[in-house]
Amino acid sequence: MRAITKKNLLILVTILLTFGIVQTLLTVGIINSFYEITIATICINIILAVSLNLVTGFTGQFSLGHAGFMSIGAYVCAIVNLQMNSTVGFLVGTFAGALVAALVGILVGIPTLRLRGDYLAIATLGMAEIIRVVFLNMEITNGAAGLNGIPRFTNWLWLFVFTAGTIILINNFIKSSHGRACISIREDEIAAESMGINTTKYKVMAFAIGAFFAGIAGALYSSYFFFVKPDLFGFLKSIDILVIVVLGGMGSLTGSVIAAVVLAVISTFLQSFTAVRMIVYAALLVLIMIFRPQGIMGTREITDLLKFIPRKKDDRIE
Repeated sequence: MRAITKKNLLILVTILLTFGIVQTLLTVGIINSFYEITIATICINIILAVSLNLVTGFTGQFSLGHAGFMSIGAYVCAIVNLQMNSTVGFLVGTFAGALVAALVGILVGIPTLRLRGDYLAIATLGMAEIIRVVFLNMEITNGAAGLNGIPRFTNWLWLFVFTAGTIILINNFIKSSHGRACISIREDEIAAESMGINTTKYKVMAFAIGAFFAGIAGALYSSYFFFVKPDLFGFLKSIDILVIVVLGGMGSLTGSVIAAVVLAVISTFLQSFTAVRMIVYAALLVLIMIFRPQGIMGTREITDLLKFIPRKKDDRIE
């Protein structure tokens, strides 16, 4: 039977407290609709950033096509949701969108992940543009006008469940033998291959998992904001996600979480200064990257900074 350590209990209590505090603030009305939208944006950005970090930060594959996978999840969930209009339909649409995004990730990843560096970035960027143009010309997606009136089933409960689930699952994957293989590819692909690691297999695996969770983020987005159109998932959206990953630290999941929160808070604070908002936003990013080029967390996790008591037999709860 697997032991439960103090560290795991502390993480579990922190997760439950976070949910309980936000739920209470929503119930009593302290968090209004404006801040609720900010929280939803943070959760969706966390899912996108953590999943992209698996591909770019941990596996070392520079991808600029994450917005394309997000759009697949958003459209598939929206279409299913419009047909079924129920919580079951929302969940079916969410997982269907994620699976279709993962399938496209595998089909695109097999040929493109043989490329490296800038060539891979260009290929994934082109893939995202192809997906956007396909949606732009399809009748079922309503072309450039997009889909309106999508039933809203995304709430704080689902946002929290999917966000926490994404972090936990990707964290467990990274700590597994498959995750170690991905990290070895990032460190030295030739050395990893010489040690018998099938680099193409693990790169495609990381790419498909990243696409799966990007599809979930897109599904949550479409069901929360009622509306999707191809222009929402363009090149700039992929750059926004990449900025969160780089700012938080490439190779740090908690860094992605912190960066998503920090950028959302900065963006919310600057809402009152519309004329100079993007200038100040860009200047802050430049300053942070000058003084902290490795990102907020670098390759470390928040648990690395905490001083836990060395585990003893007495710490275990069998």
